[in-house]
Amino acid sequence: MDKKKENISKEAIVAEYLTGSISYRGLEAKYGVPSRSICDWVLEYQGRKPSWKEKKRHKLEKEGKSPEPELPKDVKLLQDALHKSQLKGELLEEMLKLSEEYTGIDLRKKFGVKR
Repeated sequence: MDKKKENISKEAIVAEYLTGSISYRGLEAKYGVPSRSICDWVLEYQGRKPSWKEKKRHKLEKEGKSPEPELPKDVKLLQDALHKSQLKGELLEEMLKLSEEYTGIDLRKKFGVKR
């Protein structure tokens, strides 16, 4: 089915459901479209389809867990910067270790004038 016919059929199916003459299961049998998809189309048409955040929050509430609080944007940016700097430090340590193994010279040792 091409895109234009698919959109027309969605609209026709939603309109037929909203007239109240047939159920989701009846439309599923009539058109061969899953009833869950038809339900989603109707909710979307009515503007009541929940976002993924609302679905996640509802699922956590159902399980008895509290949803994690949303962090401010600046805190998220600071967390990202901290994570990057930690990765950079690990990378530098690994580079020093590999170069010491390769050259046999202790690169962490401070060379210079002894007192």
